Amino acid sequence: MVEKAQGEKVTLPCTFTVAQEDQGPLDVEWVLIPTDNQKKEQTIIMYSVDRIFNNYYEAMNGRVQFTNPDPRSGDGSIDILNLKSADTGTYQCRVKKAPGVESQKIQLTVLVKPAMTKCYIEGSQETGRDLTLKCVSQEGSPLLSYNWRKITGTEELPATSLLNKDTGELSLKNVSEEYSGTYSCVAANRIGTDDCFVVLNVTPPINTAGTIAGAVIGTLLGLFLLAFLVFCCCKKRKEKKYEKEVHHDIREDVPPPKSRTSTARSYIGSNRSSLGSMSPSNMEGYAKTPYNQVPSEDFERSPGQNPNFPPSKYDLAYKIHDITVV
Repeated sequence: MVEKAQGEKVTLPCTFTVAQEDQGPLDVEWVLIPTDNQKKEQTIIMYSVDRIFNNYYEAMNGRVQFTNPDPRSGDGSIDILNLKSADTGTYQCRVKKAPGVESQKIQLTVLVKPAMTKCYIEGSQETGRDLTLKCVSQEGSPLLSYNWRKITGTEELPATSLLNKDTGELSLKNVSEEYSGTYSCVAANRIGTDDCFVVLNVTPPINTAGTIAGAVIGTLLGLFLLAFLVFCCCKKRKEKKYEKEVHHDIREDVPPPKSRTSTARSYIGSNRSSLGSMSPSNMEGYAKTPYNQVPSEDFERSPGQNPNFPPSKYDLAYKIHDITVV
């Protein structure tokens, strides 16, 4: 049984003596015996026909060598450099020199010291509550043990604390503000240690009633504001819709009504040429018409709508082809 720490160097011994009757060629072979019987043995290094072959096992290329460069001296020991946790296993040394054959097994255990240790708190840090300080190492060979201690204040663990060295848990019951401080956890095994720290801050309970009330009020205010914005948007849309409907009701294809004044003027103008072509002698034959029968621009109005004109300063008027001449 050989135990070594990760990253160190180990020598696996294998010495032998040759009998006089052993006259054959010398072969020294090292193999790794798998823990699974269904897998084949893996050759690590070999000395045969006065040559060394050390490229059989890729995982140990450049890390394995014979301790004595000439195993014919009776020393077939090997050195494994920069040990890794995967190098843990059963190794066997086989020496052959016909007709003699001998072998021996060595159990190598590569120990890994604790590393990447983390500390954390599980539970509420309020007075009167129960909580647990936890410590765990991501790396490290068994058997790991954990130990907690307080490094501030009284530097003593609370009286109600309960430590489990195997799991790294420190349970605290009914915590108070005196429990506050910095705690240290040390993880250890046979070859090394590692530590971590955590700060415990015990505070009075939070006023949950006030928090809930504030949350409710804030929610109601938010809903009111949202409803107000929706109302404003709906009102704005209705106003725009009404403006569009009024605009479309004004028909652009209908011409504006004619002015009655322009109608009367066009009537007089159309007959002016006829009047101008007449001589005074030709006017005698036309009938005399009272002035109050002269067409006016309001001739289409009902009697109740006719305006009262001032009395005319002319007594007679002559009508010629629907034109009255005063």
